[in-house]
Amino acid sequence: MEATPARARAYVLCVVLAALCCLLPLPTVHTPWWAVALLAALYAGCEQVARRRFAGTFYPVLLAAAFLLPPPAAALVPLPGALFSRVEKGPPWLRRGWRAAQLALGVWAAARVHWALGGRNAVVASDFPYALVPALAAVLAFCLVLTVLDGGILALAERMPVRRAWRGLFPRSLAPIGVHGLAGLMMAVLWRSPYGPVAALLVLLPMGVSWWVFAQYHRERAAHQATIRALVQAVDIKDGYTRGHSERVGQASMMIARELGMDDSRVEVLRFAGILHDVGKLGVPTRLLRKDGPLTPEERRVIELHPEYGHEMVRGIGFLGEARAAVLHHHERLDGSGYPYGLLGSQIPESARVVAVADAFDAMTSTRSYRRARPVSAALEELSRCAGTQFDPLMVRALVRALGRCGWHPAVTADEVQSSIVLPPSPPVSTVLRG
Repeated sequence: MEATPARARAYVLCVVLAALCCLLPLPTVHTPWWAVALLAALYAGCEQVARRRFAGTFYPVLLAAAFLLPPPAAALVPLPGALFSRVEKGPPWLRRGWRAAQLALGVWAAARVHWALGGRNAVVASDFPYALVPALAAVLAFCLVLTVLDGGILALAERMPVRRAWRGLFPRSLAPIGVHGLAGLMMAVLWRSPYGPVAALLVLLPMGVSWWVFAQYHRERAAHQATIRALVQAVDIKDGYTRGHSERVGQASMMIARELGMDDSRVEVLRFAGILHDVGKLGVPTRLLRKDGPLTPEERRVIELHPEYGHEMVRGIGFLGEARAAVLHHHERLDGSGYPYGLLGSQIPESARVVAVADAFDAMTSTRSYRRARPVSAALEELSRCAGTQFDPLMVRALVRALGRCGWHPAVTADEVQSSIVLPPSPPVSTVLRG
């Protein structure tokens, strides 16, 4: 929100005013202030730990407040934790006010829905499984309010297209908030039981442990992404003519994998394979990568070592899985004339056959210093012509179908060539790929 546009500030102000309106009935509502204070302090403490250790928000206490307190009182619970939280980017007052108002509205909506469906009586009586129905509705309301408000701030503060701002926000947040909602319901039921608030606090211990495990997974995933970004940036710096090529090959590989019906984990691995397929170029002399014009046989033999260099570089990265085989074998051909090992047909790993098609397609549709880009239709025609000898026909057909649905927008990867220079016509696909 740094350098926040005026319209985004106005939007935040409107959300703050709406949150204040939710608090107006407080004087007329019977409010157990000791419970409000205890839950607010508990949330503030959990929020501090979560922000420092887990980089997230701890919702169980907020949802427990929605299940235990009247809506206006429940809306008070997130305010201290949000208003006094640490803010890394400015302006702090705007970010704190936004977060406090957003959570207050979310908790108020959850409490309102929960009470309207008779959830309070179900919690007091420990009436299961009926207590799950209003609790689930309250979680849905909480999640919906947060995602609607988040989408609005993305559209206004980040100038994101409206349709894109809300796309996928609700489904992505529903599962984690749903788990937090179950923990909040357990807290509320124990709170109302003869054992009281002390028993309710015990729910936080296993919840905190599970969240720590989840946070560790995300930290590991972020480290993986950082490792891959560093490797790709190194290749882009070394081979400036193909800047952006790795990311596009990763995207095309992912499109093929999805078209083939692979599960999400394999699709992600194929994306990594496409992104890292040329990482071995770090071991190739820069003068060869940047050479204008054809390569000599000796120079080509040196460049053809890059799959083996790349495999050696990523062999110790465990999370890459079958992506390592794609790095090694993406220049093999079905007819056995490829490199580095001359594998035939099904001897070539499936991941390598996917990346080979994605790599050739982007190479043909990108302008380089030594030749002009082909239109997408011409590149697909060339891939189809070489299917069965150089490329796996199944992968080629998958790419054609995926592009028919989603389209492709090839980018110029080299610096713009002066208009006075006449580029040679595009060579056949077998000579397009320098490595």
